[in-house]
Amino acid sequence: MSVEREALPLSELPPIGPAVVTLGVFDGVHLGHRTILAATRTAAAANGVRSVALVFDPPPDELLRPGTLLPRLAPLAVNMSRIEGLGIDSVLPVRFDDHLRQLRAESFLDALAPAISLRGLVMSRRSAFGRNREGTAEQMEQLGARSGFQVVVVEPVEVDGEAVSSTRIRAAIGAGDPALALRLGAAPYVVGTVVSGDRRGRELGFPTANLRFDYAPAMPSQGIYAGRVTPSARGVPDGQPSLISVGTRPTFHPHGDLLVEVHLLDWDGDLYGEPLGVELVARLRDELRFDNVESLVAQMRRDAAMGRAVLGIA
Repeated sequence: MSVEREALPLSELPPIGPAVVTLGVFDGVHLGHRTILAATRTAAAANGVRSVALVFDPPPDELLRPGTLLPRLAPLAVNMSRIEGLGIDSVLPVRFDDHLRQLRAESFLDALAPAISLRGLVMSRRSAFGRNREGTAEQMEQLGARSGFQVVVVEPVEVDGEAVSSTRIRAAIGAGDPALALRLGAAPYVVGTVVSGDRRGRELGFPTANLRFDYAPAMPSQGIYAGRVTPSARGVPDGQPSLISVGTRPTFHPHGDLLVEVHLLDWDGDLYGEPLGVELVARLRDELRFDNVESLVAQMRRDAAMGRAVLGIA
């Protein structure tokens, strides 16, 4: 599993031909994104053309607000794979750079040619693109009427009376509420490379895979979680039940660095150097400091039992 895919300048898009296009960051590919992508697929099928998702990387906010580092619900490659899994014909990573930032909305659409012959554009009622966000849904409807392409405007998806958004999901993850994030369509998820640690977990009977990140993940609040490995790593079944610790290991390191450690239930093996993706399903408890190792191990056994119950395994 590759953590990243290289984003392309707009001028280097591969030839697609006639297409219905949607565009955005699509971080997490949540319920709102899926509604837009489904509308794109439907409009493309109705017009007998290809469906295309243009995925901006890095997120525009990082360029528009220098110094901003936006925590990601998933790396670019994972978001693209999720979009492909929804049946979009072509998922293209587009590099958001200074040139793209300066383009007016109409110029951006013109720049899709000759790679893409625009037959339709799908966007949310609340979204906008182009210089100064001038490319609103209303303006695109007017431009489409003049230029001969269809514009499909999708109303925001709401859960509990509030629009679903990547920002809302990041807030739920940071607050330690994976259940809300999951209801919004993007469970807490991190993917990193397994690196060596101090092997203390193995000594305690709970070996862990320590993750190093090559991107800025939307980090869950500190605590112990139940989750599943997805997609599978080398020799690990897809969906492998796991316990995930997000914390500093205060029993051993009162001022330690924040770590993400994964204990795969009922599985043991060498994963060093392998990419490992983990979806967090439920938060089991806060991170705690124990007075002795025996108390810690007893709690870890209780965590394992609780994790099994939450994940529905014997």
